Amino acid sequence: MKLSTKGRYGVRLMLDIAEHAAAGPVTLKEISGRQNISEKYLWQMIRQLKNAGLVNSSRGSIGGYTLTKRPSEITLKDIVSQLEGPICIVDCGAAMHKCGMAEDCITRQVWAEISEKLGSIFASYTLEDLLDRKKRMSAALNFNI
Repeated sequence: MKLSTKGRYGVRLMLDIAEHAAAGPVTLKEISGRQNISEKYLWQMIRQLKNAGLVNSSRGSIGGYTLTKRPSEITLKDIVSQLEGPICIVDCGAAMHKCGMAEDCITRQVWAEISEKLGSIFASYTLEDLLDRKKRMSAALNFNI
């Protein structure tokens, strides 16, 4: 499985909202400036994330986006699967994909097992974990200066 730009940028988008949540709703313009991602691309992703119930939006002069849950409750799997689809290394490993050999194909079973383990790894990381890593990395960089 190769994570696309959409999946990677989507995690950065959600991480940015989590990181700046204390200041109130975050606008796509602010995220675009900090993350160097076009607002148009952010808009495509934020719609999907909003439809999935991962972010809320508010309008007005102090409007923007907020997370619907605490960062410790949103996993990378939540984000990536909404933007990329099922975490699966091959199409035939997905439950909805059936070919003429699906019932007795041993390699399909192996691909499905690998995909399940990969999904578990994605589910083991939360936005809170990434925020903690960023703080530790920042502290280490500041210590070395």
